[in-house]
Amino acid sequence: MSKTPVTIIKGDGIGPDIVNAALRILDELDPGLEYEEVLVGQAALDAGESDVMPDSAMASIERTGLVLKGPVTTPSGKGYRSVNVAMRKQFDLYANVRPTLSMPGTKSRYHDLDIITVRENKGGMYSGEGQTVSEDGTRAEALSVITREQSERIIRFAFELARSRGRKKVTLAHKANIMKSTSGLFLEVGREISAQYDDIEHDEVIVDACAMKLVMYPETFDVIVTTNLFGDIISDLCAGLIGGLGLAPGANIGENCAMFEAVHGSAPDIAGKNIANPISVVLAAALLLEHIGQPDNANRIRTAVRAAVADHDRTTPDLGGDGTTDGFTDAIIERL
Repeated sequence: MSKTPVTIIKGDGIGPDIVNAALRILDELDPGLEYEEVLVGQAALDAGESDVMPDSAMASIERTGLVLKGPVTTPSGKGYRSVNVAMRKQFDLYANVRPTLSMPGTKSRYHDLDIITVRENKGGMYSGEGQTVSEDGTRAEALSVITREQSERIIRFAFELARSRGRKKVTLAHKANIMKSTSGLFLEVGREISAQYDDIEHDEVIVDACAMKLVMYPETFDVIVTTNLFGDIISDLCAGLIGGLGLAPGANIGENCAMFEAVHGSAPDIAGKNIANPISVVLAAALLLEHIGQPDNANRIRTAVRAAVADHDRTTPDLGGDGTTDGFTDAIIERL
């Protein structure tokens, strides 16, 4: 049987450590994948490439349409552009999906949460459009653009995802009371589309109230759909409710390409020390398997991860243990 090609981006910092752990777990399952490793970001520059997005890497993604990715550093302020944002735009990865599922054995505020944040991935304030700073450095501007097409696509995606997974409610988070043009359009489209899904409850919440309610009553949320910048913030907040970004995978979905990734940073201070927690990218690998029609293998990974954490078996320091990346990966593999 022919194998499914997957582009592998290990990233930088702890990226290679945790992606290698995920690949070990995938290899144990033998799901019929064929890896094409490429370099982007700082890793590409370190290897002598002139661009953070080399043509060879982009060609691989174009060819496979499937990516497993570790963290790629984006410099704050000055420096090279965000590879993550650029890839989302180039491959039309319009939907960002961030599941938040409580995991037994972790230190967290809540223990029974199951929330999915669906974030529009290309427009809005997060897109980086129109950024200027005056010559005297006293005035900075950025442009927020939201289109009806973007809004329709992401909101419909959220409702279809809810329906396919048996979810009961979709909450639209917005700021239409103040941002009457951009958030107003998003809210208007949301009301139009929600009327087409009689089987799914729909509600609306102003984004700041959404943040408060997530902290106070997170069990009242099911699927949240929102714009780019708000989604970036809300999805991290949700991850914090279950123990942090180290437990949260992410998916970026388009019509012809999908990228699955760890959502945390590159943590260069612990790179190469064999103590990084690989759960985020391991669960991202499970999302990848689900995407290509292997839900049983995806669930085997999730069950093994949850069991290893619940048993505190060789868990890494951030999970309260004194284990190593390799040792914790062994613990997961033993439970597959």
